[in-house]
Amino acid sequence: MRLCIDTVAYSNFRRGHPAAVDSIDSARHLVMPSIVLGELRAGFRAGHRRERNESELAAFLAEPVVEVATVDDDVARIYGELWAALRSAGTPIPTNDVWIAAVTLRAGATLLTFDRHFEKVTRLGVHILDA
Repeated sequence: MRLCIDTVAYSNFRRGHPAAVDSIDSARHLVMPSIVLGELRAGFRAGHRRERNESELAAFLAEPVVEVATVDDDVARIYGELWAALRSAGTPIPTNDVWIAAVTLRAGATLLTFDRHFEKVTRLGVHILDA
């Protein structure tokens, strides 16, 4: 399975949440959006274990099944489409999550998350875990 992971999924994986660990460990390919890296690193700076968190993230990103996906023109186009569709439907979601959804769609992956608001993105394949 090709999974894209959001910030909450990665955080729960690091905390040992069984469903997150099982899903991530069983994936053949993991996509980490650069947007998620930004959110994680912002959180690391606000916390007390910055060096440890950065080290664990670096080890995770070095795994051969992990790909960092950046924003390119295709992702920006998809973002615009998603943002407009969500706005028209009256179902906006946080801006960074629209970017994460766009990266996931561009990567042809399923999004692993704990956030139900991703269900509002009708084009998106989502695997929602229970907290």
